[in-house]
Amino acid sequence: MQKVYSKIESISGNVITVTATGVRNKELAVVETRYGPSLAEVIRLKRDEVALQVFNGGRGVSTGDEVRFMGEPMKVSFSDNLLGRIFDGSGRPRDGGPELADTLIEIGGPSVNPARRIVPQNMVRTGIPMIDVFNSLVESQKLPIFSVSGEPYNELLARIALQAEVDIIILGGMGLKYDDYLFFKETLEKGGVLSRTVFFVHTAADPVVESLLVPDVSLAVAENFAIHGRRVLVLLTDMTNFADAMKEIAITMEQVPSNRGYPGDLYTQLASRYEKAVDFEGSGSITILGVTTMPGDDVTHPVPDNTGYITEGQFYLRNGRIEPFGSLSRLKQQVNGKTRPDHRAIMDGMIKLYAAYKESLEKKSMGFKMSDWDEKLLTYGEMFEREMMDLSVNIPLEAALDKGWEIMASCFVPEETGLKSELIDQYWTNKV
Repeated sequence: MQKVYSKIESISGNVITVTATGVRNKELAVVETRYGPSLAEVIRLKRDEVALQVFNGGRGVSTGDEVRFMGEPMKVSFSDNLLGRIFDGSGRPRDGGPELADTLIEIGGPSVNPARRIVPQNMVRTGIPMIDVFNSLVESQKLPIFSVSGEPYNELLARIALQAEVDIIILGGMGLKYDDYLFFKETLEKGGVLSRTVFFVHTAADPVVESLLVPDVSLAVAENFAIHGRRVLVLLTDMTNFADAMKEIAITMEQVPSNRGYPGDLYTQLASRYEKAVDFEGSGSITILGVTTMPGDDVTHPVPDNTGYITEGQFYLRNGRIEPFGSLSRLKQQVNGKTRPDHRAIMDGMIKLYAAYKESLEKKSMGFKMSDWDEKLLTYGEMFEREMMDLSVNIPLEAALDKGWEIMASCFVPEETGLKSELIDQYWTNKV
């Protein structure tokens, strides 16, 4: 039975307060405003004082408006009809297509029972050498992409969406500029992958509270696809916008702030989303990549700092490249020993040589005399950055490994690489 109340006690930004009984946390309500009905969600209960956040914002809401509680939490439709569609943060169509109301599922539920999880063991190929070769992405992994404003992180996500060897892409955008929204839409359409993609988008022009729904809706849909045997890759951008929306709501509700004004449960809120990554035994999987922009390139900022404790590594995107130093996939050893015998050797050997190149580059900038070895390293480093690190490079894993041998063979003699002689005998002779 729906409960109806006709008096709003207070209005503070996007949050309204009603005196009501028999209401549950996360329950949906409809507020009948002068502009029409607005959806709201219960976000705090204090005895009979109920706080709700209005998804369309507080504009047009007055204290005499009617509030009707729905008696159930927010749900989203789930079926294969979602594929190829674009929705807003609350699951309403944004592409002009029909609304979907079949097979409704709850959002924001608990993480998967650990008993149903299996050890990650399958690689997700992306065609990007700095991921596939040096920090392999693994099914059911959760990884952030740490970056700063101005870096091409959305372009990187779009490339991963186009090339990742998965069944379904769930793309969740929070606080996107309208140009970025159009970029994703056009890129996915031209690349021919929109038919296997579900896009939930919140733009910067939309009510800020709606961005809070995007991860939950995206992950609820992903979870149900995974249960039905699909390999799902969830791409989220930008988790800092998501955290900023939580911060805004917390300030409105006069919560005691934590570090830099963020709510004290920031870690829990982020973890409850990232922990949705799972590989179901005998079924599908959910892999999560989430962009986290770092204000001022400060990795100690609360959002990247808390994220680093939750996830299994990170990618650093700087100067338009995925940095080899600092970037880490803690699960890469689960898969890179199953690809090709030289994978781990190429991964370790090339990074060691690139580190030596950085030292030679510093010596050169300081005016020190360059040795023959330094000159080789300088040539190697330039080739490595151009042919492996550049994000325009798009080659399969095996071709990237062959490219690694080619680069080393053009700069060094075999003994200078530090690689095992049996691998050199097998691969080097074909590349000289």
